[in-house]
Amino acid sequence: ALLFDCDGVIVETEELHRKAYNAAFAAFECTIDGKPLVWSVEYYDVLQNTVGGGKPKMKWHFNRNGWPASKAGPPPATEEAKNKLVDDLQDCKTDHYKVIVESAAEARPGVLELMDEGLARGDVAMAICSAATKEGFEKVVNSVVGKERLAKFDLILAGDDVPKKKPDPLIYNLARERLGVPADRCVVIEDSLVGLRAAKGAGMHCIITPTTSTASADFCGEGAAAVVQALKGPNYKVR
Repeated sequence: ALLFDCDGVIVETEELHRKAYNAAFAAFECTIDGKPLVWSVEYYDVLQNTVGGGKPKMKWHFNRNGWPASKAGPPPATEEAKNKLVDDLQDCKTDHYKVIVESAAEARPGVLELMDEGLARGDVAMAICSAATKEGFEKVVNSVVGKERLAKFDLILAGDDVPKKKPDPLIYNLARERLGVPADRCVVIEDSLVGLRAAKGAGMHCIITPTTSTASADFCGEGAAAVVQALKGPNYKVR
């Protein structure tokens, strides 16, 4: 089986996500210790290489830096209030993200060609396994991958389909179970340490195609089968 991550693999979307989060923080007038909540490029690089999924990223940040005051009121004090703020911010972020994606998203070099080669083979099961919320994920794959190509995939899973996000291997274990393919016969294409750890935790081989924000990570040291700068280049063709 060949399993694709979405953000960073199919589309280099991490900067789009960062801008959408900051737009949501601004819309909610979020502040921590009186300062506007803004995630810088450098800090978001740390987040995406540490935590998978949008809501876990926010909770990870808030638990370490303090929960924000917002137009909804003072910093939330109960778990229920904290979860509601994160849910509301995520919904707002998704709305901003969908607008940004429509104007800026495009497939990374070679990924659609690799998909088409795999889909043409009867001996390879094909899946997409993303930590993103289904609403945001579908906006990306529908516009970039295309509904006709997506319909040929054997399985598509988004972050909403599992209770634990990457680096937990649950999404890849679930994919393996549903596809009926042993873990050692699965190859995952990822772009980050979070994704690599999820794939390795599921006992799968993992090829890394890093983005500008993940390129400095020690992928081989953590067990990547290969690291390729892109799935296509001037002197490189997917075989």
